[in-house]
Amino acid sequence: MRWPRTLLARIFLQLALLVLLSTAGWLSLFSHIDAEPRARETAQLAASAVNLVRAALFAAAPDKRPALFADFSSREGIRLLPAEAHDPIEPMPDMRFVRLLQRELEARLGPHTRVAAAVDGVPGFWVSFRLDDDDDEEYWLGLPRERAARNFARHWLSWSLLASALALAMAWFIATRISRPLKAMARSAAAVGRGQTPEPLPEEGAEELRRLAGAFNGMARDLERHERDRSEVLAGISHDLRTPLTRLRLEAELSIADESAQQAVIADIEQMEAVISQFMDYARAESGEAPQPTDLGALLGGLVDRQASVGRPLDAAIGELPECLLRPKALIRAVTNLVDNAWKYGGGEVSLRASAVDGEIRVEIADRGPGIPADEAERLKRPFTRLENARTNAGSTGLGLAIVERIARLHDGRLELLPNPGGGLLARLVLPVRR
Repeated sequence: MRWPRTLLARIFLQLALLVLLSTAGWLSLFSHIDAEPRARETAQLAASAVNLVRAALFAAAPDKRPALFADFSSREGIRLLPAEAHDPIEPMPDMRFVRLLQRELEARLGPHTRVAAAVDGVPGFWVSFRLDDDDDEEYWLGLPRERAARNFARHWLSWSLLASALALAMAWFIATRISRPLKAMARSAAAVGRGQTPEPLPEEGAEELRRLAGAFNGMARDLERHERDRSEVLAGISHDLRTPLTRLRLEAELSIADESAQQAVIADIEQMEAVISQFMDYARAESGEAPQPTDLGALLGGLVDRQASVGRPLDAAIGELPECLLRPKALIRAVTNLVDNAWKYGGGEVSLRASAVDGEIRVEIADRGPGIPADEAERLKRPFTRLENARTNAGSTGLGLAIVERIARLHDGRLELLPNPGGGLLARLVLPVRR
């Protein structure tokens, strides 16, 4: 049997096993304790019936005994049979209760007393007796089987089932009280991992869970504050750097007479501005943007039109896409990064495909460049990582794919870097459909 994976199932299973084993143990103990007094009580009832029948037989004339036998059978459910040597007898089951019953009957009726479960094929609680100890003539007294049946099992089993049901309900309550805050914390931790700010966890329940929820809430608040401070610092740095860069560009255009030198300086300034923009894009991957119902097909169609207007036509095939919850600004930034990379390194032939497959949206940007080795794909998704071959250059910051990966995770999606059939790279952005 496979051990359950969830904490709720494990705690409940352990508590349930404890309850069931405890109930089984108590039932076994009660059964053992109950056997002796019940055997004594049953033997007393049987001995009393035998003594009454024996007295009636002594008092009745021999010719009246058949009528007496019939009266016993019809009124009291008691059967009397003369014991014969060839009578087929079914013994009682070999169990502790029967052994105790046999011992008690022998003590009351004599050592010759026998018990049987059936005589001549007639089931019941059969007890043998003699009219007196010196008489060899023996009779079978048949009592209803209920007289010897032990109602302990049914009586106690009903109570034990009720107690077990109540205990299992309490075990489920305890398990859910423990697992519910942990599940909420796992969801909040996943939200923090995606760069989101979760709702504060309720600080309730046991002392340990309250302290854990309080510590997590404090951590989430600290992370949010640090993220806000970082964004403010980066925004200030960006503003402070772009102002002198703009002045430098203006001075270069006005002061440098040599056109080639002027263009080189301007190119360096533009590269610096591009680096600053990439840093800012990585720092504000979600831009504080909330998810909203988005027509991704229209969004990608607008991107294709803008690329065509700047002289970079895409071979686009955008299928019918469902409207779902997305962050449109962050998503268009991710797709633009992939398209820019494809134009930069892809050899001038770039395609864009978008389709809905198995509850997912797949946006694929393919090129015919040198591609990426399969064993380097995951490493290149990390920040400030570059591949030292024809697909990169010294001017790259190594943040383009990291930005796309971060935005994909923000949407609970993923970025896949695959070889393009026929050569090149196929960058696939996979997003779950959320309505």
